[in-house]
Amino acid sequence: MAKTLEIEIYGQKYTVKAEADELYMQRVAAYVDEQMRSLARGMKTATPSKLAVLVALNVAHQLFQAEAQREQGVADVERRAQHLMESIEETLQTGRRG
Repeated sequence: MAKTLEIEIYGQKYTVKAEADELYMQRVAAYVDEQMRSLARGMKTATPSKLAVLVALNVAHQLFQAEAQREQGVADVERRAQHLMESIEETLQTGRRG
């Protein structure tokens, strides 16, 4: 059941409804807040909305990279499993002959 929570990002309070527990949502908000503050330190002038868009782009980029790494990991596991199955089949066939 969704709960109404209050979080704070970049000095602005937001009321959100979330299925996740409050501690998790506070961690998410703290992550976004830190990302915005980190970007702001590197920019001479930036509005909160511009920072929010840049953070959204960065987080989306991180998500896409993580997904690509996960897919590569799955492909590696599948390749290794196939190689092991071929080795097992070869060993079994050799054992039957000898």
